[in-house]
Amino acid sequence: MLAIVGGSGLTQLSSLEVVRREVARTPYGEPSGALTFGRLCGGNVIFLARHGYGHTIPPHRVNYRANLWALKTAGAKNIVSVASVGGIRSDCAPGVLVAPDQILDYTWGRANTFFDGIDVPVRYIDFTRPYDEDLRRRILAAAHEVGEAVVDGAVYATTQGPRLETAAEIDRYERDGADVVGMTGMPEAALARELELPYAAINVVANYAAGREASTQGIRFERIEEVLQAAMLRVREVLACLCRQ
Repeated sequence: MLAIVGGSGLTQLSSLEVVRREVARTPYGEPSGALTFGRLCGGNVIFLARHGYGHTIPPHRVNYRANLWALKTAGAKNIVSVASVGGIRSDCAPGVLVAPDQILDYTWGRANTFFDGIDVPVRYIDFTRPYDEDLRRRILAAAHEVGEAVVDGAVYATTQGPRLETAAEIDRYERDGADVVGMTGMPEAALARELELPYAAINVVANYAAGREASTQGIRFERIEEVLQAAMLRVREVLACLCRQ
């Protein structure tokens, strides 16, 4: 079963035929909201809004462990994350869809592993390729099938939030090799790997990152909402095709 974790701009799937909603309990507390079970283009899907269905949970307070544990327990076999990002690389302009293949982690203080606590054995995971390549290729194939261009490969820099970055910070991330910047990629991807859940992402570029192009003097928030609304319609088409595979 495919699980879709929606971020900013994707708090619901309008085309999802809802079968039931389930309030999950986990050893790590409550997830961001109830799990929505349904069918999308003939495929079984679990949907979870990462920031809550009213978008009330900031990135640094998302209970990533509870979210991933609940999805795994509910029967998810693959997870697709949908998240908005700022574009650093020149071809990652507002409205562009990106399938990242690498991550840089600048977060701090987040509960970032299941293997933590008294009498819990330490387990090391290979994180050389943080996104599942097979699932990433399926996303790209689905996008191609519906005629949607998606940037194949990018380095996602995960920042703490909820504030956006300074222009100097974006300069630093670019020097480090980052192409896009967001706030929720970690520890979500690492936790999925710990649970052996194939995980990949569709990033929606909502704006140029601080100090870049139209954001040279600042971020225009009124424009972000407009960009996300239009882009999420295209994301839904890709997800629908993915469910038909």
